[in-house]
Amino acid sequence: MEQKIKAVIEMLDAVLEDSSVPKNIRKALSDAKARLNTNDDVIVKVSAAIYLIEPISEDVNMPAHARTQIWAIISSLESIKH
Repeated sequence: MEQKIKAVIEMLDAVLEDSSVPKNIRKALSDAKARLNTNDDVIVKVSAAIYLIEPISEDVNMPAHARTQIWAIISSLESIKH
């Protein structure tokens, strides 16, 4: 389980390092990453991260390549949750 969360954090880092991604989206991703790094129950922290990321997945200012990465992140988080 922790291995999967580390993989998601690496995916988040890749998007966070992309300067073409708007600041508000990077902020939400950074907040989600912080939630994943807490000592909370796995389901709680994964659910919180999904809650933070889902609204930005439809942001019109997001580059297409970043949107694809965000969908992959959400998918990975969902697989951890179930």
